[in-house]
Amino acid sequence: MRSPPPLKRLIGYARVSTEDQTTTAQIDELQAAGCAIVHQEHGSGASRARPVLARVLREIRPGEVLVVVRLDRLARSVSHLLEVIEDLKQKGAHFRSLRDPIDTSTPQGMFSLQVLGAVAQLERALVSERTKAGLEAAKARGKQLGNPGVRERRPEALRRISLAREKTYVDQLISSAETWLPTVRRMRPGHSWEDVVHILNSRGQSWTVERLRRAVRVLVAQRMSDPVLLKRSPRRSPDDRLMTLIAAIAIADPTLSLRDIGVQLEAMRERTPRGGRKWSASSVKAQLDRARSLGLGSPEA
Repeated sequence: MRSPPPLKRLIGYARVSTEDQTTTAQIDELQAAGCAIVHQEHGSGASRARPVLARVLREIRPGEVLVVVRLDRLARSVSHLLEVIEDLKQKGAHFRSLRDPIDTSTPQGMFSLQVLGAVAQLERALVSERTKAGLEAAKARGKQLGNPGVRERRPEALRRISLAREKTYVDQLISSAETWLPTVRRMRPGHSWEDVVHILNSRGQSWTVERLRRAVRVLVAQRMSDPVLLKRSPRRSPDDRLMTLIAAIAIADPTLSLRDIGVQLEAMRERTPRGGRKWSASSVKAQLDRARSLGLGSPEA
């Protein structure tokens, strides 16, 4: 007799918009649905800067199901919802809303999701069409487009624009921090900003030293990072660049083997001390040994 399939582990997520509100009702409903763990967050639905949700999405495992009471507790828009579900799908996890017909582990739930996707696409097209029509009508009437306060360089209007842009920038930094901030925390201030940027960009990111410094300064000002990250790194001889780079790679990802580090160096087109293109494990180890002797904190081979 065939044994029944294993039960999926349910992970609850409850959110309210302000500190004055309580997640108690959501927690009770999620626990009644079988969620052994319920993560709680206080944050506006208009913002994607949700560190608790970001951690849940990062740590969720294949086969697990993220559960919310209602869709609006998770996402601020249909497009945001579809992004979160796509992230879960890539990790082999599922999504369920208790009060909506969405359960990505069932055919019916997937159909409802596809309908939502079609609605979102139609909504974007209609908004774009209405916007274009409105702009053309305004031009035909001889109306000047744009914010009159900005056109006239009014200080209060410029200040509002500046504050709105800064908030958007901070929200983007917070939502993306998990992809770059851990590396910065492991490497700074022991390694130069150039080394940190080199490592991040080798993983497909696109930082410059100035952009990364500014991002860290902003998160320090938001009290989301330690000010020690901004301290000056120790001066090193130009001859030590390769050694510090290899140590930085090892520190940024302690799980890498010597051969893994060698492969990354080859992809970065870094030559060996003798000018060769191929890195052996022994060559990498020699550089890491030098780094340890100078106190760079490189892990043992």
